[in-house]
Amino acid sequence: VAGPGEVVAAFSLRRDEAGMARLTRSAAQVFAGGVAVDWPAVLAGCGGRRVELPTYAFQRQRYWLQDGPAAGAAASDAPGDAQFWEAVEKEDLETLAATLEVGRDLPSLGVVLPVLSSWRRQRREWSALERQRYRIAWKLLDRAPVPELSGAWLVFVPGEGADHPWMAEVSRALAEHGAHVVRMDVSDPDRDVLAQRIREVAGALGSEPEQGGVRGVVSLLALDESRHPAYPSVPGGLASTLTLVQALEDAALDAPLWCLTCGAVSVEASVSDVLASTAQAYVWGFGRVVGLEHPQRWGGLVDLPDEPDEHARSYLCAALAGLGDEDQLAVRGAGVYARRLVRAELGSGHSWPIPQGTFLITGGTGALGAQVARWLARAGAECLLLASRQGPGAPGAGELAAELAGLGATVVVAACDVSERDAVAGLLAGVPAGHPLTAVVHAAGVLDDGVVSSLDPARIDRVLGPKADAAWYLHELTAGLDLSAFVLFSSAAGVLGVPGQGNFAAANAFLDALAQHRRAQGLVGTSVAWGPWAGEGMGARHRGHGLQRQGVVGMAPGMAIAGLEIALTLDETFVMVADIDWEHFAPGWTLPRPSPLISDLPEVRYVLDGGGTAVKAAVVPLAARLAGLQGRERDRVVLDLVRAEAAAALGHASAEEVPAGRAFLDLGFDSLTAVELRNRLNAATGLRLPATLIFDYPTPDAVADELKAQLVQHQEPSALEIIDKLEAAVAATTGKRKDANRISRRLQALLVRINSDDKIVPKRDILEKLESATDDEIFSLLDDES
Repeated sequence: VAGPGEVVAAFSLRRDEAGMARLTRSAAQVFAGGVAVDWPAVLAGCGGRRVELPTYAFQRQRYWLQDGPAAGAAASDAPGDAQFWEAVEKEDLETLAATLEVGRDLPSLGVVLPVLSSWRRQRREWSALERQRYRIAWKLLDRAPVPELSGAWLVFVPGEGADHPWMAEVSRALAEHGAHVVRMDVSDPDRDVLAQRIREVAGALGSEPEQGGVRGVVSLLALDESRHPAYPSVPGGLASTLTLVQALEDAALDAPLWCLTCGAVSVEASVSDVLASTAQAYVWGFGRVVGLEHPQRWGGLVDLPDEPDEHARSYLCAALAGLGDEDQLAVRGAGVYARRLVRAELGSGHSWPIPQGTFLITGGTGALGAQVARWLARAGAECLLLASRQGPGAPGAGELAAELAGLGATVVVAACDVSERDAVAGLLAGVPAGHPLTAVVHAAGVLDDGVVSSLDPARIDRVLGPKADAAWYLHELTAGLDLSAFVLFSSAAGVLGVPGQGNFAAANAFLDALAQHRRAQGLVGTSVAWGPWAGEGMGARHRGHGLQRQGVVGMAPGMAIAGLEIALTLDETFVMVADIDWEHFAPGWTLPRPSPLISDLPEVRYVLDGGGTAVKAAVVPLAARLAGLQGRERDRVVLDLVRAEAAAALGHASAEEVPAGRAFLDLGFDSLTAVELRNRLNAATGLRLPATLIFDYPTPDAVADELKAQLVQHQEPSALEIIDKLEAAVAATTGKRKDANRISRRLQALLVRINSDDKIVPKRDILEKLESATDDEIFSLLDDES
């Protein structure tokens, strides 16, 4: 059944000469005002000639089929297609008539043109949204054989007072499967103290896992749902996990870290598998960032069932032993599930009916909140309550209120710190009885970017307060109201992880979990994990930096609002809406470590299997490039590499835009681009550099010196390097005639050997002695070798 402006179409599937799948339109009919357009009458006005009317264009969209990608093609490849659709979109009757070679006074053409124009615009938005909507799915993995673990496993548990069935069961499971378990209580997490304890334990166990050393690290710290004593917005489990990650880095222990939770995710939408712990969900968002910043030290996340049993213990050990590259897992009765990002179906398009009453928008005077308010006002919302920290004093608040009032809405702008429960309660108490609260849109939030190594509970608290705490207060204080919508503005950072945003990712993972928690309680709840919006807002700070260059495009606000309306229309609990060019995003995102999370997206499979248009240059290890080089030439190669990779991370066309002595932060680096540069240098050098590289070595010169130090510390000196050292020693003998004569005789003898057919092969012991020899010792060695 087709309504006004909708299309009934038939497609056929064929294969082209290369064997690629192609979709071909075979029939279509456009409906105008509920009545089918009389195409025969239109054609009759063309003198009986047959006219091909392009009724649909795929634009530049790929349709992914079971056996691989098929490039989208237009319904007709006729040269006039572009001109036709341009005329339709502009509703230019004269140009359209000329394109079709018919008279502009043709009655049917005038009727159908506005319908085609509206339909074309809607289809453009619809097609874009089809590509930009994602959801989370859980994939049951093939059952792995019973694992056999080896070596020592450190198991970190919360201190006294923490009680959970899995506290003892995890150690039991590891021991049952062959591991030597070392349990470590963390009662008062201090970074330095914990790092020292880890060094001592690891040192006692030995450095090599194969020889009984530390093979893995398991953290149960997330099970602690108490609050940090000094920063009440921060769960104790999240704070302890942060400290553990930092301590492992300080102790230079590279064994993979696995963070365990219980009830922090829901695998199936059923009463038997509900998300029971929103507090533990923080660690899932945080852990995804740890995996990007510390790829060699990260094992993954595993969510456990409520009841430990033999099967669950075995499944857990299978996960810890390694199920390929899987790093986001859930153990359930049926086996082990892996987290996947898949596309969300768009469904049928019907507008969300705007309910009467008051809409509360937190962050209402900010860029995103203002866009939501404009949409609601245009759609007929009665009353808008815009809450922000500054309220009427926020920049542009007065102009926004006047604009919304001009659209017919009653507008109240209120100052409210939504991170304070009493303030939220007072805000809700002020909602007029004549316009009761009908919907909540929580769009407030702040950023405080920093790599994990630089975070502390204070910086986490600053982000969690207005984002996560405020959401919980709104949830609690409106639980008894009959709301039509409870919308949480989350972020793709909580779904994918973004380097430098560990605290922000944790807060947004909590919002996604809260929406599921509300649904389990029979309440409305929709969390939308946004990619960056174009224009102003929190995502603007990364525009022109890492995310955009990696293929994440800022969405037009109108398109984002359309995505929000669809999520409300479909009554979705969670959806991620982001404009991601996977062909560019996937290779860089998987550079530090594979990402099974996105691996089931057909575009990602295609690109990572070698398809797509991205050029993959062969990487020559830097150590190989430096072989045979010396002194200034080697310095130049290393510095050129650092400057080139820094320029690429910043999106510059040339390394000339990265001065060797200028600070990275002055060049525009932030936490995200810092990690991107680290990943690039790791790939180019084969080293394992820390995420804090540019903070520890703040200029390209300093980074180049550190790379040289790490790359050449184990290399034998070349003959030319030995001559350099000899030359410096000779210069120091000025005025010592006896030494000069000895040197002259030895060099003459050496030149005779060089010019003869005999090969000079320095002995290894001589090279080792020369590397650390004094000037007098060098002369003695030369005499000995004569």
